[in-house]
Amino acid sequence: MTDKRVFSGMQPTGDIHIGNLMGALSNWVAMQDDYDTIYNVVDLHAMTTPYDVATFEQERHDLAKMILAVGVDPDRSL
Repeated sequence: MTDKRVFSGMQPTGDIHIGNLMGALSNWVAMQDDYDTIYNVVDLHAMTTPYDVATFEQERHDLAKMILAVGVDPDRSL
C-alpha cells in the first residue's frame, strides 16, 4: 500500500452505461495498484432524489456486482 488514497462512490440509480465504464470504473480498476482505494455504492446519497423503493435494493446489489465484474478486487480495494 501507499500513503496515496482514493475514495469514490457511485449511485445505484439506473443501469451502468459506457460513460460509467469509461469515466469511473476503468479508472477504479487501474488505480488499485498505485493507491489505497476505497470504493462504495452510495445508496444513502441516492435516496436524496426520487427512487423506486421496490427496485432500490436490487439496483444496489446489481451495481456492487458490476463493480466486481469489471475488475475491482476486494483484496486490493476496500
